[in-house]
Amino acid sequence: MNLANTITLARFPVLILIVLLLYFGGVAGRLAAVPLVLVLILMDAIDGIIARQRQEETLLGSVLDIAADRAVEIILWVVYAQLGLITMWIPITVVIRGSLTDSIREAGYDRGQTAHALMTSSWGKWLVAGRPMRAAYGIVKAVAFVLLALTLALQAMASPWTDTVWLLASAASWISLVLCIVRGVPVLFEARAWDRKQ
Repeated sequence: MNLANTITLARFPVLILIVLLLYFGGVAGRLAAVPLVLVLILMDAIDGIIARQRQEETLLGSVLDIAADRAVEIILWVVYAQLGLITMWIPITVVIRGSLTDSIREAGYDRGQTAHALMTSSWGKWLVAGRPMRAAYGIVKAVAFVLLALTLALQAMASPWTDTVWLLASAASWISLVLCIVRGVPVLFEARAWDRKQ
């Protein structure tokens, strides 16, 4: 297995560790979870950089990357909702959007196409595959995840900064949800046109 895929797969045990720390870590564990969440997010960027630099971009790598992204995204949103930091509507929406877009992309994999190769329109490519939109979505989501973890740590410490950090985390969570939906629309829209060609 190549290095990029190894890094992608390593995200799963890191994710499990973060969840355990958020639930059972107490003050110290929740504080430790904050930088670990950032490391988890950075691992996604690192595996992509390594795949491109070492020319290790493969269909399997694309599938594993999306699977890891989905696992991280869904599990963290569900955990934060279950811990009462965000509304359950955020993970519900993310799961529905992910199920729809990933099912459509599955048809592309059957034809040997990567997820982003399915986008044919310029606006679809920009929203779904364009680096600025992918980066914006990733950054806002990372900010939300890190601030939500920090909120838990601050709650455990009874810090006066808890409400301020939670408000920032909530704002980032909602912005992330909007971007999630906006980036999912082109996949659904272009799938309709692709379906008519069959």
